[in-house]
Amino acid sequence: MLSMKTQYAFKALMYLAQKDSEGPVLIAEIAEKKGIPLKFLENILLELKKAGILDSKKGKGGGYFFNQRPTDVRLAKVMRLIEGPIALLPCISLNFYQKCKNCDERHCGLNVVMKEVRDATLQILESKTVSDISKLSL
Repeated sequence: MLSMKTQYAFKALMYLAQKDSEGPVLIAEIAEKKGIPLKFLENILLELKKAGILDSKKGKGGGYFFNQRPTDVRLAKVMRLIEGPIALLPCISLNFYQKCKNCDERHCGLNVVMKEVRDATLQILESKTVSDISKLSL
């Protein structure tokens, strides 16, 4: 299940993608239009900025804007940044692997099935972008 933080990140990114041609967007506008608590949104946008997805401009005409084209921002990248591992088990994570306690991965049926789930999920999340989901929410 996606955390509220990840849902808010996607909502903010979709809004910014829809406003992309209009220039920087004030954080207060995003918070108001998308129903996201302002302080929570500040932290989310800062993480997205540190990751190079967004940038910001201070002063008059300032706000947040994409540092990359929304068509280049894969959903998997945002999910890993905000949510952490996409895999449902640590022993099958591609980027956050950890051995499960008391488990032999070579003989674990759950491991095999969860790899299939991970691969199917990744196939979708790597093929979809912020631009794709912003068009669906118009």
